[in-house]
Amino acid sequence: MQKEIIMEFIKDLSIVIGLWVLFYKIAAWHLEHRGKRNIELAEETLSLFYEAKDVIMWIRYPGSFVNEIDSIKQETSESEAEFNARKKASIVFVRYNQNKELFNKIHSIRYRFMAQIGKEKAKPFNDLNQIIKEIILAARQLESLWSEGSFTDEEKRKKHRKKINEAQDVFWDTFSDDDPINPKLDKVIEDIEKICKEIIMAKGTIYGFLNLPIGRRK
Repeated sequence: MQKEIIMEFIKDLSIVIGLWVLFYKIAAWHLEHRGKRNIELAEETLSLFYEAKDVIMWIRYPGSFVNEIDSIKQETSESEAEFNARKKASIVFVRYNQNKELFNKIHSIRYRFMAQIGKEKAKPFNDLNQIIKEIILAARQLESLWSEGSFTDEEKRKKHRKKINEAQDVFWDTFSDDDPINPKLDKVIEDIEKICKEIIMAKGTIYGFLNLPIGRRK
């Protein structure tokens, strides 16, 4: 009788163990699969941000090729000064549009990033978008500021020159320590690197922990 009870207990225990092993394998597979998807997303995101940094640096590069703005034509209502100002400022829009697909990809992947990684981790996307907006706004301002004529009032002339200088510092890379854009761009890359590399290099998952040798589970 006692032997039968023991055998029954062993049988029940083996069923419980079997179910636990099955559950563990399913859970481990799920965690591994989800982790792999997150790693792939983090790698793709980081690559896009690196590319975006290079593109933004190119957009702000002071030099230009003559044929870059050949497509800009003078409108009938424009004065020569207005046309030259718009043509000069258009280099930002030309270079941005050449790389618009990249920025569309970043905008699109942002939603996947929020869904898989977390909304609270998406700040670098917003910061990058803000930098682009600042550059485009500066170009719009310079279209107008560059075309404005001379001033008889010295105070107005100084204010106008100050506005031009502030917009040009954003529009063009100043290559100086007090450049208003480069530190922000570096911070965006630093932030997204921290978030993505934690995901890519993560070893603290339940799956990883349970598969460590017992002596290393410390």
